[in-house]
Amino acid sequence: MRVQLTDRFCAHARSEAVQTDYFDASVPGLALRVSANGTKSWSLLMGVPRKRVTLGRYPSISLAAARTLALETKEGRTAGSVAALAEAYIKHIQSLRSAPEIERRLRRDVLPVIGHIPLRELHRRDITRMIDAKVGEAPIAARRAFEDVRGMVRWAVARGDLDYNPIDRMRGPAISKPRQRVLTDAEIRQLWNSLPDGGYGEVLKLCLVTGQRLGEVCGLRAEELNLPNRLWRIPAARTKNGHPHSVPLTDLALRLIHASGPPV
Repeated sequence: MRVQLTDRFCAHARSEAVQTDYFDASVPGLALRVSANGTKSWSLLMGVPRKRVTLGRYPSISLAAARTLALETKEGRTAGSVAALAEAYIKHIQSLRSAPEIERRLRRDVLPVIGHIPLRELHRRDITRMIDAKVGEAPIAARRAFEDVRGMVRWAVARGDLDYNPIDRMRGPAISKPRQRVLTDAEIRQLWNSLPDGGYGEVLKLCLVTGQRLGEVCGLRAEELNLPNRLWRIPAARTKNGHPHSVPLTDLALRLIHASGPPV
C-alpha cells in the first residue's frame, strides 16, 4: 500500500493482515512493515531483481532517519544499518568464487538476527547473539557466519564506514575436528551388497570405486570422460578446492558408468 508517511501515521499504523507494508510516497521503495502483533520495522526494496534491505525497527529509527538511511543505501553508502553495509559488501565481493556462499550465509544466518542494528551501534554482544542462534544446531555454519561478519566489518573499517572494529580480537565458535572414521573392508562389502542395481545404487558404487564425492559423481558429464585413456577429468568449477582433477577409471568404474546410462 502506497501512502504519504507521516510521524502520526507511523505511530498509529495497524496491520490489515498477517503483515502490511506501507510504502512511502516520498522515497520510492521505503516501506514501514507492520505485523499483526504491532511490531514495526523499516525496509527498502531496491535493485534488479528486487531485494529487500532491512533498515531497522520503528520507533527506534524515526521516519526522518529511515528516509535518510534509504537514500544512503540507494547511493551505496553504509552509514546506516548492518543490512545496508551487507548490501554494499556483497557487491564488493562479487568477483570472488565464494561470493554466492557468503551472500547466502549473510542473508540466511546474519541479517535476520542483526541486520536491523545501526552500524555504529554494533557490539560484540550482537555477534554473540547471532552465533548463539546458530551454534547449537549448526556449529560449522555459525563459525562461517562469524568469519563472514568479521571480514565485512574489517572491510567497513578499511574504507571508513567505521572508525574502529567493534569485534576486533573476538573469537568465533570453535569447530570440532573432522572425524577420522572410515569404513572397514567388511563394512564396504556389506554396503556394496546392500545397494540395488541401477539408480542411486550405481551412483553410490561409483563413489566407492572412484573415491569421489556424491555431488561430483551425480554431476558427471559426457565431455568429462576420456574413455580411450580411461580418464575422468573433473573441471575446477565442480571440485571442492577449485582445481581440476583427473580420476583414473578401472574396469569396474567403466562398467558402472555404462550400466547407469550415458552421461548427459
